[in-house]
Amino acid sequence: MEAVAWLAHRYLMHGLLWFLHEDHHLKGEDQFFEKNDAFFLIFSIPSFLCFLFGALNHNGILIGIASGIAAYGLCYFLVHDIFIHQRFKIFRNSNSRYLRAVRRAHKMHHKHLGKHDGESFGMLMFPFKYWKQALQK
Repeated sequence: MEAVAWLAHRYLMHGLLWFLHEDHHLKGEDQFFEKNDAFFLIFSIPSFLCFLFGALNHNGILIGIASGIAAYGLCYFLVHDIFIHQRFKIFRNSNSRYLRAVRRAHKMHHKHLGKHDGESFGMLMFPFKYWKQALQK
């Protein structure tokens, strides 16, 4: 799922659907909801449909796809929305090297305010340089 999420982030969110994702990159916005939150529906609808048609047709492959999308969505909510962006003020003081690297990679992604010239489009996997930076702290 990380590869699919990377491709969707790089080519959809920073491409055709930038008008929905752009507000997520704006600094100083204190609104709880963003247009970017529409991606919850965009990605949950295929998961729901795969669960539905998989259950109706006893299709394990569709159930597996639905489960993968749903599990990644849960990770996105916990890691991206709660841990990185602190939409809910919990998980603030982690001393995990991995989580420090995740946060740093995402911070570097957000240093680019525009649609182009971004970096680190993944969430759970990222370039090795962020592992090294997390070790130094």
